[in-house]
Formats: sequence, C-alpha cells, structure tokens
Amino acid sequence: MLTCRPITEPEHLAHLQRQPSASFLQTPAWGQVKSEWRRESLGWFEGEQLVGAALVLYRQVPKVKRYLAYLPEGPVIDWDAERLADWLTPMTRHLKAQGAFGVRMGPPVVCRRWSAAQVKEGIADDAVARLGDLPPTDRDPLGARVVAQLTELGWQQQGAGEGGFAAGQPQYVFQVPLADRATGEPLTEEAVLKGMNQLWRRNIKKAAKEGVEVTSVRGAAGGVDEAALREFHDLYVHTAERDHFTPRPLGYFRTMLAALGAEDPGRITLWFARHEGTLVASTIAVRVGEHAWYSYGASSTEKREVRGSNAVQWEMMRDALAQGAVVYDLRGITDTLDSEDSHVGLIQFKVGTGGEAVELAGEWDLPLNRLLYKAFDLYMTRR
Repeated sequence: MLTCRPITEPEHLAHLQRQPSASFLQTPAWGQVKSEWRRESLGWFEGEQLVGAALVLYRQVPKVKRYLAYLPEGPVIDWDAERLADWLTPMTRHLKAQGAFGVRMGPPVVCRRWSAAQVKEGIADDAVARLGDLPPTDRDPLGARVVAQLTELGWQQQGAGEGGFAAGQPQYVFQVPLADRATGEPLTEEAVLKGMNQLWRRNIKKAAKEGVEVTSVRGAAGGVDEAALREFHDLYVHTAERDHFTPRPLGYFRTMLAALGAEDPGRITLWFARHEGTLVASTIAVRVGEHAWYSYGASSTEKREVRGSNAVQWEMMRDALAQGAVVYDLRGITDTLDSEDSHVGLIQFKVGTGGEAVELAGEWDLPLNRLLYKAFDLYMTRR
C-alpha cells in the first residue's frame, strides 16, 4: 500500500536524479522561483522506499487560509500503474489536510502526435482548422488510459484558452526527437539537421556565412552572471514591446538562473547570438536528465536577415544532443492550423525544425471543497 508524506528537498532532488527525466517545473528549485506560492516536496512510499515525488505549490485564497494545491507537469509517479487511485488518493488526502480546497495537476503523458509534414499540410488546407481535424501519426495508449481513469475518479479536465493556449501549462507542445523512438539510439547532428525543412537548413547556413557567433553562459551555484542576464533581459523587453506581450521582470530571471543553476550545473543556460558584436538573439534553455527545453527567447528587430534565431536554436539542439538529451522541447503551441490565425506563425517557425506536434493529457482539477473551488474559479476568471 502506498503512503504519501512530505520529504526534504535533498530527498526530492535525489529521487528525480534517479529518473530518466522529469519536468523542470517539478524540481525543488522551481518552488524557489515561484516564491509567491508556498511550496512543499511530497513523496510516495512503498514501505520505507521512496517511489514517487512531487513539487506542490499552494496558492492561498484571498483573506482565507485555504489553498489551491498545484502540481505543474506532475506529479512524478508511475502513470502506467493499473490503478491510479492507489497513487492519487493518498495524495489528495494529504493535500486536504494541508488546507487545500482543490488540486490541479498536469499528468506528463502524451496522448497524440502529428508529424511536421502533417502540420504543414494542415496549415495549407482550408478545410483544416485545428490539429484535432488531422488523423494523428501516433496515439499513445498510456495517455488514453490516464484520461479515462482520471475521468472515472472525478477529476475535471481544464480546457485550453483562447487560441488553444491553456491557462496553466500548455497542452500542445512542439518537440524535436533527438533519439530513435524504437531503438533509443541517439541521432547524429546530421540526422537532426536533415529532418529540418529546407528554409531552416538554409537559414542556419546563412547565419554561419554571415559570421553569427553563438555563445552560452551556464547557471551556477556561485550566482548569476549579472551582465549576461541584463543583456538577455534588455533584448527580451524589446521583443515584448514589438510582439505585444507583458515581459517578466529582471528579478524573476535572476531567481530562476540562481535557483536552477544551484540545483544542477547543467540545468539552465543563457544563450547569445551576436553579429559583428551586436546581440541579435538570446534564449534560455533548461535540461533535466534526458529532456531539454527552449524556455524563453528574444530577438532584435534589426539584422533579422542574418538569422540569429535559427543559429541559436541549432546550437541549443547540438548542446542538448551532447548532454545526452533524447528530446528537444520548443514548448507551447496552439492547436490552431488556420492560416489566418495570428498564432500560426509560431507553429510555422517550430514546424521548420522537423519535429512533431504533441498533445499532452492537459491539466486536471479535483475540487475538494466545491463552494471554495467555485469561488476561487470565479475570482481567477475576473482577474
């Protein structure tokens, strides 16, 4: 019988290090980044053996000491278990005792995949509006089984927001496989490059011909390279103004690099693409075990013709391969394939990498106190 109780952050990290991978949103360090939430490391035990772990973030209801317990892209448990209730029941019992009126989690399981070629054809076809209109190249039986069990257990799937973006973590992502799924053998750089479309390969070559130089700065336990961080953030704010989104403050990234860098020297990296000394693109990459993510990106409006964004992405992929990653994750996309939709440009950029669109199980809620849960839902809707 499984039991669930708090564990120390070193115990939590040690468990994650024994796994092939886990989301960086489930690392103890991520709890330090989300400082406005109360954090807790939670462990599942078979007898005295730690067999599962989770980062739980508690968000308080205004004026009441009750919380939404949030497990972003987690928990890290055996999702292939025959009875998920054996894992989830002790978890919800503990969270309720901690004052949670509801639980939100994001099972890290895949439901469907679509190839880059399919997505490209879908965008060109006026009869296709969304990814779901296309037959997937792969349906994962694990994803279907998890969705069915959660529904039976009373969990409620949270729908994607406007344009297909979820309110929390993305349900649709774009990933580039760095290993053969059948054999597990790592791909060569040549094979990854060959999988890209002609435009991407041409842009990577052009960046090299134009003399674009790509460098990186790893996050480290000793602290953040402040000059490098400010250089990234200045370009990121410029990108936000051009593309009309609200940028995160400098302090957020300072905390992110310090916390994740202290947890593991290879966890987080700042990347810079320069042309003749001018910064033309900058990104943040994160890696946990065999999974590497492109987390944040920025690009200059000037000198776009030197293709700094393609150059930096390619160097990030090469580095992920060298570090033993089996997947390079470009994070969220919408499910829209409507060529008139403003979001479709993002998909087209990512499709050029030759990867695949991936549908995850999405985020699921379990109300523990229905009255408070409805009140909180209303409060979040009105914010």
